[in-house]
Amino acid sequence: MAHYTYHIGQHDGGWAYRLGDVWSEPFPDHATALATAKKVALRQHVEGETAEIMYETADGEWKTEHIDRSEKPDVAVKDV
Repeated sequence: MAHYTYHIGQHDGGWAYRLGDVWSEPFPDHATALATAKKVALRQHVEGETAEIMYETADGEWKTEHIDRSEKPDVAVKDV
């Protein structure tokens, strides 16, 4: 099982969450960034159909992956 941790921190003039080296858009305050990261983490556990997802890596490259929604990752949110 894959494990992912979203980290909350100050970024780009506001607060954001990151996975690895990739940051979300900035939010005006810590509470909003934390709540959004928790929502994102929770969505990782929602069952559904298999899907193709696209995401941008830290170096700006776009990747496509096939996700089997029955394989749920272990996801955590780590606050500062």
